Amino acid sequence: MLCIFNLCAQKQKTFNDTSFLQPVEITAVKAQEKNPFAKTNLSKAEIKKINIGQDLPFILNSTPSVVVNSDAGTGIGYTGIRIRGTDATRINVTLNGIPYNDAESLGTYFVDIPDIASSAGSVQVQRGVGTSANGAGSFGGSINVSTNELNKEKHLELSSTAGSYESFKNTLVFNSGVFHKHFTVDARMSNIRSQGYIERASARLQSYYLSTAYLTDKSSLRLNVFTGKERTYQAYFGVNETALDTNRRYNSAGTEKPGIPYKNEVDDYRQTHYQMFYNHQINTYMKANIAVFFTKGKGYYEQYKTDANLGDYGLPNMGTIKSTDLIRRLWLDNNFYGSIFSMQYDNKNTQVIVGGGYNRYEGQHFGEIIWAKEQAAVPVNYRWYNNPAHKYDFSNYAKWTQNINKNFQTFADLQVRNINYTINGFRYNPDLKIKTNYFFFNPKAGITYTKNIYKAYASYGRAVKEPNRDDFEAALNALPKPEKLNDIEAGIESNKANVKLGANLYYMFYKDQLVLTGKINDVGAYTRTNIPTSYRAGVELFGSAVLNKIFSLNGNVTFSKNKVKSFTEYFDDYDNGGQGFKFYKEADISFSPNIISSFSLNINPTTNVLLILTGKYVGEQFLDNTSNKNRRLKDYYTQDVKLSYTLKGTNFSEVNFFAQAINIFSRKYEPNGYTFSYVAGGKLTTENFYFPMAPANFVFGINIIPNLSKKK
Repeated sequence: MLCIFNLCAQKQKTFNDTSFLQPVEITAVKAQEKNPFAKTNLSKAEIKKINIGQDLPFILNSTPSVVVNSDAGTGIGYTGIRIRGTDATRINVTLNGIPYNDAESLGTYFVDIPDIASSAGSVQVQRGVGTSANGAGSFGGSINVSTNELNKEKHLELSSTAGSYESFKNTLVFNSGVFHKHFTVDARMSNIRSQGYIERASARLQSYYLSTAYLTDKSSLRLNVFTGKERTYQAYFGVNETALDTNRRYNSAGTEKPGIPYKNEVDDYRQTHYQMFYNHQINTYMKANIAVFFTKGKGYYEQYKTDANLGDYGLPNMGTIKSTDLIRRLWLDNNFYGSIFSMQYDNKNTQVIVGGGYNRYEGQHFGEIIWAKEQAAVPVNYRWYNNPAHKYDFSNYAKWTQNINKNFQTFADLQVRNINYTINGFRYNPDLKIKTNYFFFNPKAGITYTKNIYKAYASYGRAVKEPNRDDFEAALNALPKPEKLNDIEAGIESNKANVKLGANLYYMFYKDQLVLTGKINDVGAYTRTNIPTSYRAGVELFGSAVLNKIFSLNGNVTFSKNKVKSFTEYFDDYDNGGQGFKFYKEADISFSPNIISSFSLNINPTTNVLLILTGKYVGEQFLDNTSNKNRRLKDYYTQDVKLSYTLKGTNFSEVNFFAQAINIFSRKYEPNGYTFSYVAGGKLTTENFYFPMAPANFVFGINIIPNLSKKK
């Protein structure tokens, strides 16, 4: 009878404590504590500490095996992230379990969700294949952003920063807490702007976030609506190697216009997300969720083109007029919608999660000429191409975690994914129609051993991923194959009260990986080609320690070997026409440094003062897969310093002032770039382009949290 009474009491407590209603959609895709995968979790407090207005990749910069870059050189605007050398098109990103990767390019544009970090309750970064999630295949890692955590207390916060290159950020956050026993509202407004380190690489970013929920003892219904608006001056051409020493800030975008650069050479895009979640506790052991979502995106990038050939735009010559200066807009108008779902069974020794998702993408690609110097030759708002595309993605997964005894836990994860993709022509190849279907099976399995403060694990995971839109712009008889990855991971961790240490070994073996080889497709564009085999192998070491009341530190380092086998490089031969080639038996995979490390030292001399020293080292990288020393990114080390002072009082729960110096030693470095080679005049010439980061720059900020509970 006592046992039954305790169970009843536990049930009553559970159902009446709204904190129990954690987001089911998040726990379905996140790796749990004992799952046998390499992962890093960032809490809301940890995110807040490093959020100064930069895009999400820069907030994740100190996590293991991560390298970030920025077109504008400041971390504001278009940014990129690589995990273990793997680019964003192979990193699965979800927002509350809902896919975020672009359905066609498979890339992730964090610029379209400015300051999402200020609404995030947690972020998990998984490295390697990891657990099954919704959306794009995970080839290097996954990033799971959650904003659906329950904020039980009323909270108001104003954050403002000002920094170098006319960078400003203003954010207002409001959490209602739980009111009338069932309701909660969370809201945020953000405005970010910067002139950028690179010339004219300005960014104007606005966003808002609104979430409202109704909670009962056994269920919750939540609606999220959030939008991001970005207008950034284009800076994606990079800086030629010869200009690095003379003008590292040079931007060629807009310079086709005679005289001063064209002022509206911009990327202008708005993206709005609608998400609705229903979670239900069925009984003591089972809970389920379903979510529906709709994402609307629309925008363009504008360009000034000089002496553009009318024939290239499907226009006839107007007498002697064969070309003209013009301004064009390349539009993308897309709808992305669908549903995700999961059901979880969880008792003392067994957890089973069955879930999946269905989504549909509808993309309209079209181009318009909004002005022409010879306007008589070009109709007003003339549309010269219109190439719609549709993509369906349906997936199911089943995850089974079993405690064999008090020390051993097994994990099995089976996923099937079906994709149907239709492309009705391309801008440069309007007659090429693509219709393809894929079926993928992605199994994962592993085992975890825990005893006292120690944890050891080993796992195997397989992932298969479809090519992206650009890969299909070839001939029908040369369509790309899907990429395949087999990933083996093993790790050990020690978790004492003040010292945490860990090591993770990985071996990632690729088949048919798509890489740039310099080969030209049927329309004269450089396309990615499947290569037979390649691999990444490495060890990730990480740890943290609280030395005493004043000093604490954490850090990580990755040592890796990243190789492509049987690689053929192609280059244009302007002397003889066509292309030449060179064969490589083995070479380094591009953008894959053999060493990546970061550290942070926290100095807390008083309860009000915090000094943080953060360092980042990234080893040498290559711009292509040839291991050619003349086509590389040099290694670099950067050092940041942040000093904060916090006041607490009656009128304000907290007022925090901070100053941060970024790249304090003004290291000249470039974390990203590209290269191409050609033969002319009997000589092979290589041209390298780089994306430089800003030298020493500064940010000053204030966070104000009023005391909403103060009695009058």
